[in-house]
Amino acid sequence: MKDKDVVSINYHQTGKSTSTNELGMREMQARVYQHRNSKYILVKSPPASGKSRALMFVALDKLANQGIRKVIIAVPERSIGRSFKNTNLTKYGFYEDWEVDSQYDLTLPGGDAGKVQKLVEFLDDNTSKILICTHATLRFAYEKIADDHKFDNVLVAIDEFHHVSSEDSSVLGGALKNIMHNSSAHILAMTGSYFRGDSAPILSPEDEQEFDKINYTYYEQLDGYQYLKSFGIDYKFYQGSYLDALDEALDTSKKTIIHIPSVNSSESTKDKYGEVDSIIDAIGTIIDRNEATGIYTVKAKATGKILKVADLVNEEGRDKVQEYLRTLKGPDDLDIIIALNMAKEGFDWPWAEQALTIGYRRSLTEIVQIIGRVTRDSSNKTHAQFTNMIEQPDAKDSDVQYAVNQILKAITASLLMEQVLAPEIHLKSRKHNNDKAKNGSEIIISGFREPSTPRVESIIENDMPDLKAAVLQDNEVKEGIAVNAEPEIMNKVLIPKVIMKRYPDLSNDEVEEVRQHVVADTVLRHAKVDQTKDSQGNTNQFLRMADKFINVDSLDINLIDKINPFQRAYDVMSQSIDSDTLRVIERSIDAHKYDFDNDELVYLYNKAKEFAAKYDRLPNKDSKDDLEVRMAYALAKIADLRARRSQND
Repeated sequence: MKDKDVVSINYHQTGKSTSTNELGMREMQARVYQHRNSKYILVKSPPASGKSRALMFVALDKLANQGIRKVIIAVPERSIGRSFKNTNLTKYGFYEDWEVDSQYDLTLPGGDAGKVQKLVEFLDDNTSKILICTHATLRFAYEKIADDHKFDNVLVAIDEFHHVSSEDSSVLGGALKNIMHNSSAHILAMTGSYFRGDSAPILSPEDEQEFDKINYTYYEQLDGYQYLKSFGIDYKFYQGSYLDALDEALDTSKKTIIHIPSVNSSESTKDKYGEVDSIIDAIGTIIDRNEATGIYTVKAKATGKILKVADLVNEEGRDKVQEYLRTLKGPDDLDIIIALNMAKEGFDWPWAEQALTIGYRRSLTEIVQIIGRVTRDSSNKTHAQFTNMIEQPDAKDSDVQYAVNQILKAITASLLMEQVLAPEIHLKSRKHNNDKAKNGSEIIISGFREPSTPRVESIIENDMPDLKAAVLQDNEVKEGIAVNAEPEIMNKVLIPKVIMKRYPDLSNDEVEEVRQHVVADTVLRHAKVDQTKDSQGNTNQFLRMADKFINVDSLDINLIDKINPFQRAYDVMSQSIDSDTLRVIERSIDAHKYDFDNDELVYLYNKAKEFAAKYDRLPNKDSKDDLEVRMAYALAKIADLRARRSQND
């Protein structure tokens, strides 16, 4: 099994993101509080940055000073409701404590039907101010409320906002849209993710422009920690069963969350209980299981250390395990968690050091959430690690295209996370020959288009992580990464198509401005800085981008456009996967470029034989001759069909 740490970032341990001001607010919370008077607020901030308490501060101010009469907080699942439990805020300098009437904490155990009715009653209850419920409860209650004006002067706060969608089929998205347009409600939306994962926008472009956006980046969060100083993303490619390769990926000396693959995925054995047994065997020998807590005591095979292991896969005894996890007091209380669909969103185990995830997850959102489990600041760790075990395709796979797609998604996800985890860079146009960068994060580029409209400026300042995620998840872009497509195709064709699809309201000039920022930012983030001295002893800086060296003072957008922004993804694939597999990937993708019927395949095959006899070479898919291109892809299709046929024989 091969592996490569495709993301490795060190931080400065400034303590800035965890220290508090005179009101008891951390850096991110104070930033949100500055916008407390806005009617619509969208907070994009990573896990563990304090979004729950940021909401408390804003909600209490709106209740006390802005004429808001009620607050409804919706969370995706009941367990996350505890993040909004009663909290003493005056102790740390704020003017009021956060107190929730228990009858309106609808995330506590109880019948769902009664909770829906309770929310309806809450809107007419003049004595209670705050209600906590699940997204589902809010959806069902909204369907019972005939008049949107019931939400007049109500703050509707939606946690984990990426669950909302502007698609017509999204009930929660439809409810939010109607509440915005038909009532005087205030909206506060929060998310720790940068992308839904299904390419559907969370809000329509028109509605999104109404929100005052507050971004707090992963880099700001992690750089401001007291203890955590480094983070890495590692991809391990295996063939066969992941259980046979687990020993090479599992480090039992680390506090670890192991997520086994979905039973519907190719990586799964289809026996989730058997997988848990095999994982525990890989960890060590079971000594006993505590009947009161459901926690296993296991003697580690590698070190002989006694470990406490939680099984969240088996339904039997899961309630006991979950209750134990809610009462953890320190790092010695737990060592390893084995989970399937749990221990992701909103789960809090600050001592976790490593997330070992088998199989690529369904979206970037899920990766962000899993990474958030191990990037809490804690005195027991200085490094956090996300390791993803990916099934490597070979010519014997029954569905090579699917396996290829998983690898491409893994690589593109790592590229996005690398950019999210690193400090921001600021791109400026060179207007005069003597223009110089003002600081280390500012880069001057000749011929670079700066934003010409507020709309473009908003996209560049607030939406770049989301837009890059959309680009990296686009099927054509992923195929281009796999075959190391020409820079001109990537930069001038594929990326603009994604931008136009995501922002259909942009003009051609605006699309070009956004495109240049996406390309330049992506290329320059992966560039390496080299320094040389000339004969006079002056220091010159060169950026090494892909295989090109460019003087920092000579950066030009035309030079940048000649570089594939995803060259590094291809390099990672090339280093992590052998050449035979890369040929399988390229052939598999080429085989699906065109839909040929049998007659056309026969015709093109015969033409290709004539071509080879005449020119002493096979047709080239990069040719400028359309017939030669179709012959090349037809040969790829035939090769793919032959490989599948031989596999089935």
